Amino acid sequence: MMVTTLVRAAEESAPNPLIPQQAEIILGLVVLAILVWLLKKFVVPNFEKAYAERTAAIEGGMAAAATKQAEVDAKLAKLEKQLGDARHEAARIREEAREQGAAIVAELRAQGQAEQARIVEAGKAQIAAERQQAATSLRAEVGTLATSLAGKIVGESLDDDARSSRVVDRFLADLEAHQGAQGK
Repeated sequence: MMVTTLVRAAEESAPNPLIPQQAEIILGLVVLAILVWLLKKFVVPNFEKAYAERTAAIEGGMAAAATKQAEVDAKLAKLEKQLGDARHEAARIREEAREQGAAIVAELRAQGQAEQARIVEAGKAQIAAERQQAATSLRAEVGTLATSLAGKIVGESLDDDARSSRVVDRFLADLEAHQGAQGK
């Protein structure tokens, strides 16, 4: 029994490693308090400062981005307006070019028609003059042939120009009257 009593006594007098001693608890609390104070004094302000700087940088960046976005939107609107104006101007220039082209075509068409009419009239006048010349030449030649033929038929010479001219004129007038009567 004694041995058991001694073992019990030894067990009671030895500190339990699972239960800390009161001095250790106090010393741990003091060291913890000093550590918390040092963290609050030196580390936390630096973290707060870095956090504030980072927040300010992010907010500044967002404000700068918003400002840049507004500038970009304004420039985009300005460029779109300029592009619209340029398209309108191009359409106006194309329309003017079409109108000028149509006017030029109309003017050239009128000039062409006038030139055509002038050429036709000149051709008609030339044809009439050539017809008149051919008729005159033909009359003279027909007169000469008719006089020569009449002279051969009659058996005497009809070389008198005045007389042969009257005979030819009368013959051609009768011929024309005869053709005119048949044409009707």
